[in-house]
Amino acid sequence: MQTGRGLFITVEGGEGAGKSTNIACIADFLESHGVELVVTREPGGTRLGEEVRNVLLRVRDEAVAPMAELLLLFAARAQHVQQVILPALAAGQWVICDRFTDASYAYQCGGRGLPASAVRTLETLVQGELRPDYTLLLDAPVETGLERVRGRGELDRFEQEQLAFFQRVRDTYLQLARESSGRYHLVDASQPLPEVQARLREICEELYACWRPRHQVRS
Repeated sequence: MQTGRGLFITVEGGEGAGKSTNIACIADFLESHGVELVVTREPGGTRLGEEVRNVLLRVRDEAVAPMAELLLLFAARAQHVQQVILPALAAGQWVICDRFTDASYAYQCGGRGLPASAVRTLETLVQGELRPDYTLLLDAPVETGLERVRGRGELDRFEQEQLAFFQRVRDTYLQLARESSGRYHLVDASQPLPEVQARLREICEELYACWRPRHQVRS
């Protein structure tokens, strides 16, 4: 019987880092260990959030102001936190989230040039004390990621940005990892997929081994 709060794990990375494929691997591994999971994503995760996602990703003639983009993301995040993330954690489930607020620091601050103070203010307002327990950063050279993305077909509004934008995003992610005090686990996503997933399974094994004695008892 599970007791206590679940773990909140976010998976971050630039375009083409392989988040979707590798999140499926993480979920399979944890479920094989009996972990109850909620797998979700941002922007999205709720009906409202998915509608906002469609607004944000759609290619449009009108330029989107960076602050408008940030506020839309946090509006979706507010719904996501209250409707999905907090209830799941309280029920003892693990939440695996494809992107979270670190993506706002990387894309809207690093990429768009908004001040980090704007994200910090919204982060506190929307999330309260909620922060990820661990973040898995799938890192690859920008050129590698964009080559993968272009091979998938039509590009969304973010994927059509210039190389310099994505380099700023990557640089910000790596800075966040350096400043994370152990929250971040950096994974070289430029390696062959079997090697990337082997490393992810190692990390998840370590997280599970630390969590289980504190939060799981047998009856």
